[in-house]
Amino acid sequence: MTVQADAGPARAGGRQQGYDGVAVVVPVTVPYQRFSGQTAHWWLGQALRQLLQGAGVDKCEVDGLCVSSFTLGSDTAVGLVQHFGLSPRFLEHIPMGGASGVVALRRAARAIQAGDAQVVACIAGDTNQAGSFQETISQFSRFSQDAVLPYGAGGPNASFALLTDHYMRRYGARREDFGRLCVAQRDNALRNPHALMKKPLNLQQYMEARPIADPIHLFDCVMPCAGAEGYLVMSADRARQLGLPAARILATQERHNAFPEDDIQYRGGWAMDCEAFYAQAGVGPDAADFFEAYDDYPVINFMQLEDLGFCAKGEAAAFVRRNDFTISGSLPFNTSGGQLSAGQAGAAGGYLGLVQALRQLTGQAGAMQVAQARIGLVSGFGMINYDRGLCTAAAMLQREKA
Repeated sequence: MTVQADAGPARAGGRQQGYDGVAVVVPVTVPYQRFSGQTAHWWLGQALRQLLQGAGVDKCEVDGLCVSSFTLGSDTAVGLVQHFGLSPRFLEHIPMGGASGVVALRRAARAIQAGDAQVVACIAGDTNQAGSFQETISQFSRFSQDAVLPYGAGGPNASFALLTDHYMRRYGARREDFGRLCVAQRDNALRNPHALMKKPLNLQQYMEARPIADPIHLFDCVMPCAGAEGYLVMSADRARQLGLPAARILATQERHNAFPEDDIQYRGGWAMDCEAFYAQAGVGPDAADFFEAYDDYPVINFMQLEDLGFCAKGEAAAFVRRNDFTISGSLPFNTSGGQLSAGQAGAAGGYLGLVQALRQLTGQAGAMQVAQARIGLVSGFGMINYDRGLCTAAAMLQREKA
């Protein structure tokens, strides 16, 4: 596997400063529920509680906070610090959907390096109370009223059906190609105690599932749920003092509204920054022992495989046919089952891959553990605006030596 030749220009300003001296620790998941009577505040609070307990620190030691959530109502990170009794000197509210986990990582790491904070809690979570998801979906008609409202589009299914249909027509991908990834992810999810999908899935069942928005069928769609994810960012010295297994950051990238000239989105910001990203990491995609991609729909998995250099543009279907994406396969992919089989807990879906990667690299993945995992790749994709996702991000992480 090589970096694609047309990866695009290097990031302006050349190679970025590295992330030396920063540690990522304490991956936590508040177990998902299909429906919840609790508020988003409760879910986020549970994630913060688990982080404090996992690190063995008091909340007064947390002087940085990054928050992502769709269902906080009028509250933001500012309101949460009062609810939680925190007094941080670094605070970020990151409403970037599936890119939020990596964006939080980037900003928290820079805050640690700049001395703006010593311990940053990064948390994301949402509820699925009656009506809350429907209210979120209704926002899709407000993002781009001229384009969406006249047609009554009610959410992402129609948007991703458009992207999927375009991709299939342009590159010749078939439904069963997408299905191979979905089936592999379900196999991985069966090892995940937090995954909501507990039944095995085979390719025939995938192909025979009821249609949702042609060409998307049932198992191409994530299931909304309630839950939360989180991790801590601190100095490597502090992590060692606390005896916490850690991962270090090799590289990150973040890009918004990439390739606006494309009539229909078939590539994302990963392609624009791929070359610079791997130059910063010092390794290419072939060094990744596993890949955690944002997977609200399978076509986005294909885009990430291509744009992050595992294969050339339009060749993801062939790449999927010749690889095994289960935990013991040639490229372990979404080892938690991803959102397609674990569930999509709102903005926490944008943290799921990063938290799972941290588990893999710190030897805390249990039955999901990839043998001898040393380097992991995580990518995120968020804030679909009818015909395209506006936010993309990626991170390469490495197991920290004991």
